[in-house]
Amino acid sequence: MKLLNSLRFRIFLSMLLLVVIASILIAVVTIYQYREEAHDYHRERLIRKETAISKYIDYVLQNTTFPEETEYIPLIFKEKIYEIKDINNLEVYFYDFDGKLLKSSRASFLKDTSHARIPKRILDALENSPEKRYLEEFEEDGQKYQSSYSYITDPSFKPLAILNLPYIEDDDFINKELKENLTRMGIAYFFMLLIAVALAYFLSKYITRSLNQVSEKITETRLDKRNTRIDLGDSITQEISNVVEAYNQMIDELESSAAQLAASEREAAWREMAKQVAHEIKNPLTPMRLTVQSFQRKFDPSDENITDKVEEYSNTLIQQIDTMSSIASAFSTYADMPAQQDETLNVVRITKLALDIFNEGYIYFDSEEEEITAKFDRTQLIRVVTNLIKNSIQAIEQKQPEDPKIEVKVNSDTEWATISVQDNGLGISEINKDKIFEPKFTTKTSGMGLGLAMVKNIVETYGGQITFDSTEGEGATFLVKIPKLGTN
Repeated sequence: MKLLNSLRFRIFLSMLLLVVIASILIAVVTIYQYREEAHDYHRERLIRKETAISKYIDYVLQNTTFPEETEYIPLIFKEKIYEIKDINNLEVYFYDFDGKLLKSSRASFLKDTSHARIPKRILDALENSPEKRYLEEFEEDGQKYQSSYSYITDPSFKPLAILNLPYIEDDDFINKELKENLTRMGIAYFFMLLIAVALAYFLSKYITRSLNQVSEKITETRLDKRNTRIDLGDSITQEISNVVEAYNQMIDELESSAAQLAASEREAAWREMAKQVAHEIKNPLTPMRLTVQSFQRKFDPSDENITDKVEEYSNTLIQQIDTMSSIASAFSTYADMPAQQDETLNVVRITKLALDIFNEGYIYFDSEEEEITAKFDRTQLIRVVTNLIKNSIQAIEQKQPEDPKIEVKVNSDTEWATISVQDNGLGISEINKDKIFEPKFTTKTSGMGLGLAMVKNIVETYGGQITFDSTEGEGATFLVKIPKLGTN
């Protein structure tokens, strides 16, 4: 169906139809022309014979000894009528003005009752004709005839009788010539059709080749990569050149807009990051300031509990400093994009290794295979697994189910190595599902909301995918898919 709707097929089919229709039209015109020429040929031939016979009749009338009267016509042409027939190869009939047969060139006219009398309609048509001549055309038993009626006159132009010359249109020769001509035309058009097929194929291919190249370039156009301009040289048509020029202009505008958008997004991202960093740092600075001010007002070197107060003051400052350090580490970790590493590792072993740092007894690991090989940075894969486990632990701590459980499974198919982390914790609400991978988004009272955003960033950097399925109050399942070795 796609082929039938293609421009190339339509051009190909149009050219073939054009040749076929032209061939049919020429054949029809040729047949019509032959028939018209045959009709004109028979008419002119009958007229020539009629003229010659009329001259001969005039000659006979001028040299006869019989009176030039209607009733003497059979006697005048008693023998001459057969000479007329033999010379012109045409039957000859003489009639009186009432349409009654006077003399016939047939051996026995009594057997031919069809020519015994001229119909009255023909007599009326002959009498009313300005040329005093009437030509009738008819068909009988599949044979075409022409029959000419005219007056025989004496030297003073007095009508003596009616001359009838029946003429058979013998088209055998013309039909034979027409058949031979159509046969030659058919052979010529057959080879022309073969040439048209080849020409239509290559011409349609040539016309659509440039369009296919333009289509491929447009299909490859992406907003997230640099797009190249189309250069098809000078062999393209003006119409395709206009399309290419419009596409190239669009690409230039797209690249310019993408660059401006990227710069604007980077600026907005850094501005937002700066606001977030400033906001998070202000949180521990306020209690630090209050602690220092309180210690300054209440500081008494002679106080016997001064050592305990200094230690309490120091612990408070250290705690807030640790908070600021964790804030800085979180932003540093998120900003540190993982570099592409060609490190071949066993996903099963590394995932199991990442679980060893957790002491919770409700974390279970399972894998159907001993080894699943992929290309991934070891540190980044451990970071992905540990972040997902930490989220599951925090979700369980928020819900506190009677039988907490986190199941980590590793399996694979022909293309992907898959790590799933399933818990029966608090789950994710419907309104938060669309925001779960956004930076800064968190449902916890502590943390920066950068963990899942960082995990997604790492996985997609290595050509992988991360998805989740969750029902609020029942838990969540995160699925990480990594391309197996040799599939990317």
